[in-house]
Amino acid sequence: MAAASLPIEGLHFGPRSFLAERAEALEKLQWRHFELRPLSPVVGAEVHGLDLRAPGADAIEELTRAFYAWRVLFFRDQALAAEQQLAFARNFGELEEHPFLPASAAHREIVQFAKDEAVKGVENNWHSDVSWREKPSLGAVLRAVEAPELGGDTLFADMTLAWRGLSDEMKQRIEGRTAVHDFLQAFGHAISDEAELARKRREFPEARHPLVRTHPVTGDRILYLNRLFTTRIEGMEAAESRRLIETLCREAEVPEYQCRFRWRPNSVAFWDNRALQHYAASDYWPKRRVMERVAIVGEKPF
Repeated sequence: MAAASLPIEGLHFGPRSFLAERAEALEKLQWRHFELRPLSPVVGAEVHGLDLRAPGADAIEELTRAFYAWRVLFFRDQALAAEQQLAFARNFGELEEHPFLPASAAHREIVQFAKDEAVKGVENNWHSDVSWREKPSLGAVLRAVEAPELGGDTLFADMTLAWRGLSDEMKQRIEGRTAVHDFLQAFGHAISDEAELARKRREFPEARHPLVRTHPVTGDRILYLNRLFTTRIEGMEAAESRRLIETLCREAEVPEYQCRFRWRPNSVAFWDNRALQHYAASDYWPKRRVMERVAIVGEKPF
């Protein structure tokens, strides 16, 4: 019996036909200011022939179009100073400061992830950044300062494709639902002072976002939740809510929705945090990996 016809409930075999439609649309796009080399047929591409230190207005306009088409863009050999990384990110919006992660001494908008034998990487979970904010990030610009020769890749999953891949029954079940996102689930344990924790709770109350949000630029529907920050789905019993969150979060794990990027020093990733989840593989310990991230303020999901 062919694998595609195995009658195993809940499992999918063979191609997801809607991916071919997206791949065909991406293949037709053309670029004047740079070359694009896809990392997968449907999400993620390397940009070649563009210097991010001085890209020019026309190139930024075209890069924006490529960004919304491919969801995540990668760049090699970009020897950016901190000010240049910040300047590039500002082309796409106001920059945010992270209230919990360590920032660069010189620039509050730059978050540094420095991992080594003593500080282990724990970002190996599928998530979208700061979904606990009322206005989660539009996207982020991440630069590799130091990278191991092998390991430490970052994977990206397209949650617009995850939504498209759901059954009609599941789409109907979750349409109009609200998911609750909370910083406490990931960052609360690091705040031992009760007064400080109370202050942070006032500053960042639970955020309520559509379980299926709409992309403000492309109009795509997006499956919007993650294990790291989503605590419950409103209007459901706790056990049912947990089961549904786990079921939907597993959609990020479908390889056909993913691309994977291997870092080298001075490599840069620029991703759409509304449409994607990402996962930093923690397979390089005890080697050293240092990354610097700049995040761009987004809008309230709808």
